[in-house]
Amino acid sequence: MQDYIFNVPLPPQKKQIKAMAQTEVILPKMGESVAEATITTWLKSVGDTVDAEEAIVEIATDKVDSEVPAPISGTILELLVQEGDVAQVGQAIAIIGAEGEAAAPNAAPAQVESKETPSPEPAQAAQQIVTNAIADANDTNFSDTDQFYSPLVKSIAKEEGISVQELEKIDGSGKNGRVTKKDVLEYLENRGNGTVIEAGVPTSSRAPVQAPTTTPAKSSAPAASVSGDVEIIEMDRMRKLISEHMVKSKHTSPHVTSFVEADVTNVVNWRNKVKKSFEQKEGEKLTFTPIFIEAIAKAIKDFPMINITVDGDRIIRKKSINIGMAAALPSGNLIVPVIKNADHLNLTGLTKAVNDLANRARANKLQPDEIQGGTYTLTNVGSFGNVMGTPIINQPQVAIMAVGAITKKPAVIETPEGDSIGIRHMMFLSHSYDHRVVDGALGGMFVRRVADYLEKWDINREI
Repeated sequence: MQDYIFNVPLPPQKKQIKAMAQTEVILPKMGESVAEATITTWLKSVGDTVDAEEAIVEIATDKVDSEVPAPISGTILELLVQEGDVAQVGQAIAIIGAEGEAAAPNAAPAQVESKETPSPEPAQAAQQIVTNAIADANDTNFSDTDQFYSPLVKSIAKEEGISVQELEKIDGSGKNGRVTKKDVLEYLENRGNGTVIEAGVPTSSRAPVQAPTTTPAKSSAPAASVSGDVEIIEMDRMRKLISEHMVKSKHTSPHVTSFVEADVTNVVNWRNKVKKSFEQKEGEKLTFTPIFIEAIAKAIKDFPMINITVDGDRIIRKKSINIGMAAALPSGNLIVPVIKNADHLNLTGLTKAVNDLANRARANKLQPDEIQGGTYTLTNVGSFGNVMGTPIINQPQVAIMAVGAITKKPAVIETPEGDSIGIRHMMFLSHSYDHRVVDGALGGMFVRRVADYLEKWDINREI
């Protein structure tokens, strides 16, 4: 089973529908930016009987792993895409027939008995087009390479005259570095203008790079020496994605981090006062996370140039404030579900959204749209007892904030009657930002404003 599972429920009226004829299983839409998926594991075989909404295949995208359910009850007649191949959203990946219907055996082509060939059925014609495209793609000599390329990538390479040697130089953004349709098309866009790009890096973070006159040899890290009492652990798919994402972020953005220590005594005392009544009234536990998110959303409104992305020499300012919150999973991996339009929610709404996303993240129930579209990210390193951290920007965003552990400290308290020493609840805020577009003044003022909102918390606030 993969790291993240989501189901695509059917409308209630379809749950009891039986297959009266052959029905195609279509690869569903999985998010606004997801156009294809890799077929990782077929859970059913040809001839198996399935119920409506029963999972029949596991798929993987660059966002999440998921399952595709059967749209109706019936028998699997044909699997149209092999494990390891890439399918496009909207493409048929299997055919389901009526219960008890036998799958057609692989018969040899029938001999032509007349000069006139009857017109094939529409489904057969469509399948023939796919078969011909795959056959045409396989005409190109791919036997000299050990890399896997999907039939679609092979077909595009043949049509555009891309040799196998040229194809091998494209950095793939798919699973295990696989070259996808998107990588090939992006390569073609830059093929003729003397520039090269690194495939898989978001467009917003790319800048044209002059192509070298000679092809440099690929550098590779020296193999680690393995000996003695050790255990070798293979990275799972999600850890590989996280690793690539973090390295690309460091390569893309020059990171700068500013720190502020905030006195959150009022926040702590207020939460202690209302958390029991809040849970009784709303059925939700009130944590510090929605309080932090509310302060960040207010600060973004004050400093909208934090809510941006970079596209070459252009700055794209986002009007929606979508705040991601880094969540640790039982597997040890990390995922960042996103609260859309966080500035439109009151503290109760933020609390419900935070708890819902966190619970479903731990249960592997998040859907692809719920981890996309973030414009700013919050990570709570204090939940692990750390007082501060230097977080890595979640591309293509330009900033991220880490909140540290809340600790009691002696501090100077300023009053109209004079200064005094008292025990206060203190917390460090760490703000990492992309120095290409966020200077120290903006980055520093932003984190200071978030601290101001927390320090000026109304101890008598009603909720």
